[in-house]
Amino acid sequence: MDPDANRNDRKRIVFLLGCFLLQPPFLTLFARPAEVLGLPLFYVYLYLAWAGLIVLIALAAGRGKPRGRLGP
Repeated sequence: MDPDANRNDRKRIVFLLGCFLLQPPFLTLFARPAEVLGLPLFYVYLYLAWAGLIVLIALAAGRGKPRGRLGP
């Protein structure tokens, strides 16, 4: 199978996961008056989900195909 097709599939999966993790019905699960290390649970979840998505996007993007030299 084509590596570019696999990369595109991974990008789609990360996008759908991000849509699921950051949609309001799922976010309301964490909107409670609880705290983690003195921080509200909602903000902890939001930033951890955001950071996790950034890592997954970086992994899904990969390095791509090497290109030729640009200069002489």
